[in-house]
Amino acid sequence: MTDLTETNLINLRKSIYLTLMSSATFEEALHKLLKMQRVPGTEHIYVSMIIECCSQERNYSTFYGLMGERLCLLNRQWQGLFEAAFAEQYESVHRLETHRLRNVVKFFAFLFAKDAINWAHLHHIHLNEDETNASSRIFIKILFQELAETLGLRKLNERLQEATLRAAFEGIFPKDHPKKTRFAINFFTSIGLGALTYVYLIVDYWHY
Repeated sequence: MTDLTETNLINLRKSIYLTLMSSATFEEALHKLLKMQRVPGTEHIYVSMIIECCSQERNYSTFYGLMGERLCLLNRQWQGLFEAAFAEQYESVHRLETHRLRNVVKFFAFLFAKDAINWAHLHHIHLNEDETNASSRIFIKILFQELAETLGLRKLNERLQEATLRAAFEGIFPKDHPKKTRFAINFFTSIGLGALTYVYLIVDYWHY
């Protein structure tokens, strides 16, 4: 990763911002960004600026989601950077104002729904009383409501039951302690997605 001087960093962020704001479509923005003379190792700044600009919009715009999706499909490096950004955003979600949080979550929900980033990275989420706060619970709520709306409940349920992803969902649907299991069941029920917990949790819960 390349270290930039403070001035160079500010100028780069400004250039990315102006490119995004002056583009009529995501294709135009992406074309301009990829044509910029990019210093190797600074790609993470492009990713962070896309997310930052997305968060600042009054409402979520698919302009950013489509651009993120296209970059993820372009090569594995971009995909890895957005996957790392997901973990970073979730860990620091308590610092975001509500409308910015909502935009950021919808951005990542779009990428997950499009399979632009790997669902295995949902392992960062541990849904229980001790490891969540008000902000992270809002994040999880919006994330799964968006996924359910985009994919449909049936398709989302099928994805959650994929054998290759079970380890990624252990923190979201915990079985290691009845208190955590009950919390997850109550959480998903309260946001209208209780059906997601049935196969994972409810049957086992009644055997405790």
